[in-house]
Amino acid sequence: MEATWRWTLITAIAPVAWGSNYYVTREFLPADAALWGAAIRALPAGLLLLLVARARPRGAWWWRSALLGAMNVGAFFALIYLAAQRLPTSIASTIMAASPIALMLMAWAIVAERPRLIPLTGAAIGISGVAIMLLGGGGTIDPLGVAASVTAMLMSAAGYVLAKRWSGEVELLASTSWQLVAGGLLLLVPALLLEGAPPALDAQATLGFAYVTVIATAVAFVAWFGGLSHLPASTVGLIGLLNPVTGVLLGTVLAGELLSARQALGIALVLAGILVGRAKRRVSRVVARPVASAAASACQSAMPAPGSSRR
Repeated sequence: MEATWRWTLITAIAPVAWGSNYYVTREFLPADAALWGAAIRALPAGLLLLLVARARPRGAWWWRSALLGAMNVGAFFALIYLAAQRLPTSIASTIMAASPIALMLMAWAIVAERPRLIPLTGAAIGISGVAIMLLGGGGTIDPLGVAASVTAMLMSAAGYVLAKRWSGEVELLASTSWQLVAGGLLLLVPALLLEGAPPALDAQATLGFAYVTVIATAVAFVAWFGGLSHLPASTVGLIGLLNPVTGVLLGTVLAGELLSARQALGIALVLAGILVGRAKRRVSRVVARPVASAAASACQSAMPAPGSSRR
């Protein structure tokens, strides 16, 4: 139980860090350079972890790293960029909020981790909270933007589950570094073709990228993949709902944005969904202890006392 909660808290580092990335990107990083921003974010983070891990891919891990790097980092960031260009942020974020259910279904298909009713209920509550929190603005719905957002959600869900399936074969830092390096390299060509030369960085942008690279990418991805290797996919997916919650709260605290009653209700529903999704694990353990104690007492009372005879 203690180990489960420890990994739950470690995993929560990832969506909280990713949620803070919205504020840092908006306030400190150069505008109109999303692909370069993603490449600068991913590649140095991967190289940093590679220096720590001091291991290179071997055998099947060459193509696995390329595949996971594309699904979880490179192509994922590019699709998110396209969705952000064509959809209101609220719509794109709400579509991505369906990722817990996508993650559960992918885990069922790929690693035979059958989805259960209580985590699915928690995911539904959490997704409704995100929808209430983010929806309400105007904006047109672009089919290409919706397709990009849905593809990014499904692709990353499959990538996360594949990373979970292969997690026991190599060290966590090594596999995470390989994915980030592969994804960062994949982003360089479209960044050059679509955005030209890398953006010039002043001191503020350099500090912003330092935070995004180290905390919101290197540390966050290690925490996320560590959670996937130790927790059910359903639990990890629900924890991921802390991402939009963090973005809204940081906007309120640091950017002076107003927290409306609708947003407060949405945040409450997201937190309730996470608690509901984890309720079964706690209840089953609490119920199991009295049952086990009662069974032990019954067995003990059924045994003859020392020195007595049973006829």
